Amino acid sequence: MKFVLDTSIFVNPEVRKNFGDNPTEAMKTFLSYAEKLFGKVEFYMPPGIYREVMHFVDSEELRPAIELYIIKKPPNVHELKIPAFVVYELIEDIRRRIDKGLRVAEKAVRESVLDTDNVDNIIQKLRRNYRRALREGIVDSKEDFELILLAMELDATIVSADVGILTWAQKMGIKWVDSSVFREVLEGLVEKLEGKNL
Repeated sequence: MKFVLDTSIFVNPEVRKNFGDNPTEAMKTFLSYAEKLFGKVEFYMPPGIYREVMHFVDSEELRPAIELYIIKKPPNVHELKIPAFVVYELIEDIRRRIDKGLRVAEKAVRESVLDTDNVDNIIQKLRRNYRRALREGIVDSKEDFELILLAMELDATIVSADVGILTWAQKMGIKWVDSSVFREVLEGLVEKLEGKNL
């Protein structure tokens, strides 16, 4: 069994709380499960995701375990083939989001014309709504795309709380687990695999 891990497990406060109070504690807890599952379950991170995670944790507290239990591997972007429908879907999704972003901007302009004393608040609201319109539910970084490609290449299960990653994993037929239940999954695997004495 193989898992490809996203940053959200360790840094998203809503998800991380299942593993620890801060990113380093969350990673330590995860690594304790990885140690128990060593040789039975593999955990991967693309290099970009690994670098992201390392910005949030105290690496000195995690070595050598983090190097031993998390396999850093980039996807083989020169060999992987992506179905054409993915590109069509992406183009259509981007077009919808651009239109949605324009509507958000138009609304903000109309509000600012009516309420000239409140322009700074309107701009903040515009940024928040524009970001939501354009970025939520889409693969919006190279690191996210690498995660999907690596899972595809390895026939692995993605672990993430990112709606965009999970949406595209579903579209591409990639197995996934929401980060919010990942600790329960690990506990179940430890229990099941230790019972088999593999």
